[in-house]
Amino acid sequence: MINPSNLTPPKQALLVFGAGAAIMLGGILLHKGGILQMELLFPWTIATAFLLLFAMFNSIASLKTEGFAQYWGQSMYSYMALAVALGLLAWWGSGVPIGEAESYKSIYLVVTFGFLVFLTMVNTLKNIVNFAEKEDWTQPRRKR
Repeated sequence: MINPSNLTPPKQALLVFGAGAAIMLGGILLHKGGILQMELLFPWTIATAFLLLFAMFNSIASLKTEGFAQYWGQSMYSYMALAVALGLLAWWGSGVPIGEAESYKSIYLVVTFGFLVFLTMVNTLKNIVNFAEKEDWTQPRRKR
């Protein structure tokens, strides 16, 4: 069983890569075997979907961290490595580079920007909640 409190960003990226690679390779094998008809850009769809999954899961997991700066750095490097690894696998599986993969280049950029927004938003909300917990609500401060 996986302990959620012990999942660092690199471990999260490895899990997401493993799941994405399994689905991508499974689809390719089913297509080559004639069992399933797959679109040419199916691997790119899986790559972007699993990047978004990592972005959401990683942002939520950041709520339990103490040192956000260190977590943020690990998250960025893990995301970049995951994006490159899934991109290379999708390129290999489809034979189409990201520049020629219709709108997937734009989708990659949108998911990357969304990841930065998710991570920043969760950190901001965490800081607001921490501030609110420290505030004495029985006698609020009054402006003079």
